[in-house]
Amino acid sequence: MAAALPTAEICDTNATHVASGDVRVMHPVFQIYGQSRAFSGPIVTVKVFEDNVLVRELLETKGEGRVLVVDGGGSLRCALFGGNLAQTAQNMGWAGIVVNGCIRDVDEINACDIGVRALASHPLRSNKKRTGEKHVSVYVAGTFIRDGEWLYADNDGILISKYELSN
Repeated sequence: MAAALPTAEICDTNATHVASGDVRVMHPVFQIYGQSRAFSGPIVTVKVFEDNVLVRELLETKGEGRVLVVDGGGSLRCALFGGNLAQTAQNMGWAGIVVNGCIRDVDEINACDIGVRALASHPLRSNKKRTGEKHVSVYVAGTFIRDGEWLYADNDGILISKYELSN
């Protein structure tokens, strides 16, 4: 996997795109998990609330270096992603997962070679009712995110771009 472009450098070299909204900075609300501290890729979106069945369904498909953005509505009442799904995501070739909600099995996730961002950890698992929507526009951490846009994440933050950025 190609090294992710540094987000600070992207902001500096793409100031006009930041000003126009083609490159957007997510609010700094996420904790960093997983071994991959920097990751990037085309975005796949899923919108769920306290139910992770659709998250599992997507992560069981070939990731091909993509990033799953999970809009969990910011719920802090249960986890939408855990150690088993982190292993699945790594095995299927996903670059990373950003969860607007909680995760669990932090030690297992931290052992996986994948990038994970989430609001917090929570020991309770989610419902399994298969409610939610895949491939829809979501609003997370102060920005709209659409399926097929690009995400760039590192220790400085997370950027959303309308198109792939080059070095």
